[in-house]
Amino acid sequence: MRQKKILLIYTGGTIGMRSDAAGHLAPFDFNALHDEIPSLKQLDIDIEVLTITPIDSSNVTPQRWVELAVIIRDNYALYDGFVILHGTDTMSYTASALSFMLENLAKPVVLTGSQIPMGILRTDGRENLITALEIASATNADGSAMVPEVAVYFQNSLFRGNRTTKQSAEELSAFSSYNYPSLADVGVNIAYNRAAILPCGDAHEPLRISTSLSENVMVIKLFPGIGENMLRSMLSVEGLRGVVLETFGSGNAPTMEWFISTLREAIERGVVIVNVTQCIGGSISMDIYETGAGLQSIGVVSGHDMTTEAAVTKLMYVLGSDRTPEEVKRLLAESLKGEFTA
Repeated sequence: MRQKKILLIYTGGTIGMRSDAAGHLAPFDFNALHDEIPSLKQLDIDIEVLTITPIDSSNVTPQRWVELAVIIRDNYALYDGFVILHGTDTMSYTASALSFMLENLAKPVVLTGSQIPMGILRTDGRENLITALEIASATNADGSAMVPEVAVYFQNSLFRGNRTTKQSAEELSAFSSYNYPSLADVGVNIAYNRAAILPCGDAHEPLRISTSLSENVMVIKLFPGIGENMLRSMLSVEGLRGVVLETFGSGNAPTMEWFISTLREAIERGVVIVNVTQCIGGSISMDIYETGAGLQSIGVVSGHDMTTEAAVTKLMYVLGSDRTPEEVKRLLAESLKGEFTA
């Protein structure tokens, strides 16, 4: 059997740090990966490393997502899968964005990182990296990729990337997927949940990427006491095209006339407003209570059970190209990459 080839892309993050001679944390040289983790040789995978300018993931922008999409497209025919090492703080945003940007994906793109630097004895980075590489190289009996989608692997769980949220700054199980089951659970063996994995793209067709992302998007989180002037000011930002509105419970919001009219005015100006819940789990149901029905009546779009990360990046994706308002609404109502449960 041909040895699998995986491209390991290092972008920065905690996993890439180790102690130098003075005891300070310094970037790790991933070109010396096999010297640092000799057990990688047991995987029988041809691993090539590409380091792009390392940054703290708090500094990630859509331009970094475009850079990653281009790298994957340009190397797509050369490798069986891709592993991206990324800082944890915005990993769910990057995974969500790439899930929409990579079209007709038939190979694994697995993001991972660590809570403890690679150079620390107790690091979780080694296991996360080794297992991510194994998953990225796994195939079905017919040779097709086992997980042909953008995923996040962390601490014994593989999740659909656009379903993840970082849920802890301290626990090693840093990520959760509250509204969708894991794609694989890792113990003594890797148990794949085949029914949860997206169908493979057409392996005979090239990977297509979308590099037009709108940055004229914002998140507004409702709270008791939010005022008319504050809301109106946020919705009046020049160039604003999309808003992710984090509402209460199953999609509820104030029913005061000023609140509804302020949102209505923004929608009439062409601003797309997507409703997602502030709760860590659950879905939007705007037709249950009067406090949600008011939003539905003025054209606020249901985000179903999408995460904020998925809703933000999906808005950037659908608003980034020259689409009509009708096309935008159609795409928002459709689960494009398994980002919500229909």
